[in-house]
Amino acid sequence: MIDDNKELKLAVLIDAENVPYHNVKSMLEEIAKYGVPTTKRIYGDWTRSQTSGWKGVLLENAITPIQQYSYTSGKNSSDSAMIIDAMDILYSGKVDGFCLVSSDSDFTRLAIRLRESGMRVIGIGEKKTPNPFITACDKFIFLEILNAPFEETPAEEVRSGTFMPVQKSLQSVDKETINLISSTINDLADEDGWAFLGDVGSLINKKKPEFDPRNYGFGKLTPMLKALNKNFEIDERKTEKANIKLVYIRIRKVIPESPAALRKPVPQSSAGQKSASRKQSGAGKSGAKPAASKPTETRPADPQKK
Repeated sequence: MIDDNKELKLAVLIDAENVPYHNVKSMLEEIAKYGVPTTKRIYGDWTRSQTSGWKGVLLENAITPIQQYSYTSGKNSSDSAMIIDAMDILYSGKVDGFCLVSSDSDFTRLAIRLRESGMRVIGIGEKKTPNPFITACDKFIFLEILNAPFEETPAEEVRSGTFMPVQKSLQSVDKETINLISSTINDLADEDGWAFLGDVGSLINKKKPEFDPRNYGFGKLTPMLKALNKNFEIDERKTEKANIKLVYIRIRKVIPESPAALRKPVPQSSAGQKSASRKQSGAGKSGAKPAASKPTETRPADPQKK
């Protein structure tokens, strides 16, 4: 059982044939967030010209190269050697977890086996990595986000989904991700709907190992959720320690408008009201029927006046 409070000892195993060498420095800095890389090995056929770019990188970062010749053309020669070494390291009992650096789905079964033995498994690979390998890891990090500069994206652009991320391969915050966040909040919420943001982030990563705010142009989870204030409410609660706040989140409740509010009359200007009054008055005069005239009474002549 891994103690979350202790610093993990990690074995870093790199598949040189499925990872670009220019990401190594930022990759090792990322791994340092999760533990101490006590073992760093990289596997490949170093006689091939395709691996020549790695040589200077290995010396600079103290990574041990493991030679594995290609016995068959077109076949990744590193897979079997990397898997055998991983099992040897596992049974040595000297590490708490593994970092498997590859974009190859052939390491899916290895990741599952290591987790079955109580190891924490962190995967690192390109966006093209097949989903089975991603979900087999406790956490998966895309190489494309490691060197990307992150800026605070305007909240209006995030909510509308119109903002352009730092990298073209990054995606806007889609409906599936918002539903994932919402369901996680519901899993952890108290009777008032509030959930501690730290617990929400941890559970999201368990549900979706590749989730990372940097995939959406944000360096941290809190700024990302603040930008999505149409969907979520943030409550920063003060603690006894100065400058330390506990962040809570809940799903924003949508209050529907009443039918009466939707039927509000459109106000007219005073000039418009007078004009309408004059039209009504004129219409009444022109349309009124003339009063019927009384018939003239004709009296007979008086015979005595003749």
